[in-house]
Amino acid sequence: MKIDSTTEDLIQQIYGEVPDVLIEGLEKLSAERKLPVKDELWSERDVVLITYADQVRSTGVTPLQAQRQFLLDHDLEKLIRCVHLLPFCPFTSDDGFSVVDYLAVDPEVGTWRDVAELGKDFDLMFDLVLNHASQKHAWFQAYLQGENGFEDFFIDQDPTADLSKVVRPRSLPLLTPFASASGTRNVWTTFSADQVDLNYANPCVMYLMLETLVEYARRGARIIRLDAIAFLWKEVGTECIHLPQTHATVKLMRRVLDKLVPGTLVLTETNVPHHENVSYFGDGENEAHMVYQFSLPPLVLDAIHNTDTSVLRDWLSTIQPPSEKTTFFNFTASHDGVGVRPLEGIVPHERVEKLAAIVRSHGGRVSTRCQADGTDSPYELNITYLEAVADSSQVEPQDHSRCFLATQAIMLALPGIPAVYFHSLVGSPNDLGAVSETGQNRRINRHKYDRQSLEDVIAEPQSLQRRVFEGYRRLLSVRIEQPAFHPNASMEVLPLAGDGLLGFIRTTDSGERLAVIANLTHSPRVIPGDLVDSMLAYDELALERIWQGNGIPMRPFQVRWLTAN
Repeated sequence: MKIDSTTEDLIQQIYGEVPDVLIEGLEKLSAERKLPVKDELWSERDVVLITYADQVRSTGVTPLQAQRQFLLDHDLEKLIRCVHLLPFCPFTSDDGFSVVDYLAVDPEVGTWRDVAELGKDFDLMFDLVLNHASQKHAWFQAYLQGENGFEDFFIDQDPTADLSKVVRPRSLPLLTPFASASGTRNVWTTFSADQVDLNYANPCVMYLMLETLVEYARRGARIIRLDAIAFLWKEVGTECIHLPQTHATVKLMRRVLDKLVPGTLVLTETNVPHHENVSYFGDGENEAHMVYQFSLPPLVLDAIHNTDTSVLRDWLSTIQPPSEKTTFFNFTASHDGVGVRPLEGIVPHERVEKLAAIVRSHGGRVSTRCQADGTDSPYELNITYLEAVADSSQVEPQDHSRCFLATQAIMLALPGIPAVYFHSLVGSPNDLGAVSETGQNRRINRHKYDRQSLEDVIAEPQSLQRRVFEGYRRLLSVRIEQPAFHPNASMEVLPLAGDGLLGFIRTTDSGERLAVIANLTHSPRVIPGDLVDSMLAYDELALERIWQGNGIPMRPFQVRWLTAN
């Protein structure tokens, strides 16, 4: 890769100079295979499935092969364009996020060939777990042994230093003592003792991660997720989150990919308040292509459980990416829980506490983080989204599936690229056994399936999981055929009453329109017909034409997608 002035400037923003290791390393970097560059960055057909590489197991084949076959046997390649494989490298903990070897595939899940085979049927998305590595990683072991060249790969911090300003994502110690060849080292561990933070102040670390980034793109990743990117750069005396060097690093990674593997999309993962999250768009040209819509999952839950859509409605009126070269990554569920920090500044604290109480009553758990004053506050709601919207022990499967699918119909209709978690697709319940067995709250929505047992539960007539699976397939089949769901199509939020009703209109540059209206209550409602253009009268979901003269009738938890069809 030829180093140009823009790249040099980004490196100088990080290091104050251009280290030789980056000059020499970047000049040697190349990509043996370029991804096909699409005519446009994305379209209405872009839907992402979030899943583990070992999500489905079957006798006689690798988990990667088993999952690919499951997806193909259910014709999901026709409905889903991209598969996000959560970390599939060898690891020691956190279901993959404590990486031992960034460039290997865990033999327990398959091989690089299996990944490539999946890539023949789907676009691929990989995780770059770049903030930290496993304590078993060869780099960290070399660091502890004091091997030449690894002396400052990680951060040895004086425990007497004032670290009170550091933003903490967990209620765990920030520093972990390790025995080393030179004595005890107190090493920076933002997320856990087995997730040791890399020291990007060392340009060798930066180069190795850039090398890994390019290798992932070369291996077929159309989208690369920068995990926990907000915490990347550390500087004692600061909050150690969103520092200028971190933003410059994202820009540098974007620049390298644009040069070597054009068509690769950068997605930043920053589970923080909304205004902080969208800062990773940069100027709309130079930083992330996509950011997670982290405020969406808890806001939808808040709307349902308070029968109050006004907060969600008002927030939707404010979201706007800075350019058509950026968009949101929309979701309601993922391998993590439902983060509540993204509600800061949007929802009062007492409503956050109410959500936490509801989650506990539905069998979920609540994870906390340590505040600057030493107190703990809710950080994440650990529960499947299906169980978060309603308690399966208290609601009939028909009503439960309708409520859940309403939340998904809203998510799928918003500006951006929708991402569907595997457990939302198949309607998984809480896995309380895994929580009890491991003591880890996040295991509640990380259940791994035997292929046959999964087939059995989604085939059971009238069951909740079958209703969800078939209903979700139906939503996706309709969604990908609507031009108005292009990520860049505009959105006008309708001035509906905030007592459980929600509506907005999506419009393409060519003038195609689709009205989305939702009733997020347990009672039938009527939406005034004069709020929606009478030309938008065909409900693509119900397959019926609506006469709007007396208003638009809405059943409990019904969502309509209205077109001029």
